Amino acid sequence: MASLVLRGAVRLSSGARLGLLRPSCAARDTVLPLRGCSRALTSGATEKVTHTGQAYEEKDYRKVRFIDAKKEVNPHFAIELVAEEPPIEVAGSTACCDGGGGALGHPKVYINVDPEGPHPCGYCGLRFIKKH
Repeated sequence: MASLVLRGAVRLSSGARLGLLRPSCAARDTVLPLRGCSRALTSGATEKVTHTGQAYEEKDYRKVRFIDAKKEVNPHFAIELVAEEPPIEVAGSTACCDGGGGALGHPKVYINVDPEGPHPCGYCGLRFIKKH
């Protein structure tokens, strides 16, 4: 079925032939060109962009997945949530970060906090500063 979509046609199921699907798309033959179902290729002007920058053009066939459901995007990006976390003060000149420990963390790294200012962990983005 995916190969038919890539070639520009969609094969309808028996439910579509019985009229159980949207009549604007299902009222034709059993094989439809994608341009025949205009509802699948249009989107509102309020299409949300994901944290990876994913936004489809007006004629992109991948917009078919949003026919019956709207695109759900989490407005709280991880990089913004980490930036809200205050820097962790360290008494010595070296901070140790393992991302929370155990299987949920990341490999243990040691961060030099001698230079002035916050120093982020390369894995999780937590910031460390030297306590004065």
